Amino acid sequence: MFTQLFSSYFKYTKKERTGIITLLVLILFFVLLPFLYPFFIKPKQVDAADFKKEIATLNIKQDSVGKNFARKEFGDDDNTPNYYQPSEKNYYKGNTKGELFYFDPNTASAADWKRLGIRDKTIATIQNYLSKGGHFYKPEDIGKIWGLHEDEVQRMLPYIQITPKENNYPQQAYEPKNYDKPKYTPSVIDINTADTSALIALPGIGSKLAMRIINFRDKVGGFYKAEQVGETFGLADSTFQKIKNRLTLSNSAVKQFNINTATVDELKSHPYIKYNLANAIVQYRTQHGNFASVADIKQIMMVTEEMYSKAAPYLKVQ
Repeated sequence: MFTQLFSSYFKYTKKERTGIITLLVLILFFVLLPFLYPFFIKPKQVDAADFKKEIATLNIKQDSVGKNFARKEFGDDDNTPNYYQPSEKNYYKGNTKGELFYFDPNTASAADWKRLGIRDKTIATIQNYLSKGGHFYKPEDIGKIWGLHEDEVQRMLPYIQITPKENNYPQQAYEPKNYDKPKYTPSVIDINTADTSALIALPGIGSKLAMRIINFRDKVGGFYKAEQVGETFGLADSTFQKIKNRLTLSNSAVKQFNINTATVDELKSHPYIKYNLANAIVQYRTQHGNFASVADIKQIMMVTEEMYSKAAPYLKVQ
């Protein structure tokens, strides 16, 4: 019985035997492949002289990179600049001095400018300016010359004497004056006409708050007092207290609803009039007839004094 089981288990067809043999051959081939590789591909011969040459070249490049890095980080011994060579205007150290004397910049010669301690390049710029019809009308005009630094201008100003073109008398030496700075007066804006740019100029008001103030103003139909701005959503009371003195109201005319004809939807669209109040006004009007005055809405039980004082400016009777 065991022999039959063994023979049936290891009994293969011709096709299966062929596949097994092929698989075994492939496995043997890939196992022996690393050992056969040197017989088919010969390694490249490296010349010892060429190898040494490549190593030397690599060492030279490495040393060059190291030196450049050190030069950029710390500066070398010959004062080579770390990153860039600044221009003459930026590289000026302010230590050039010269002799001071009274002079007219319109008639001073190159030797006079040199005597004052001005650099040759700047002297050439001045003479080129004068040769093309340029003229210094007041001492401060020399500050417009390119290449002439501020400390040089301030040093020479008291010694400049300009002879006017029309008159031949010397001008007095420049005397610096101290002018009092004008006092800053904060601007005041009209809250019913101000746009977003005017509101943003107020302290603590950004673009979002400015837009909210204008949207709230449009929704209520205009402001009748400056304190209403403080009711804007997101506007902190501390911020409102800072800007309150800079708010004014030149025209307090607002959009009003006729309570004898307005519908519930029209009334409740106003921020100060909720649905309950709008519905109560219409129901009272339906039961008792038209209102004789706006104050008659006080007869509605739910109308408080605070509610009336806020909504009354936006209501009318006709």
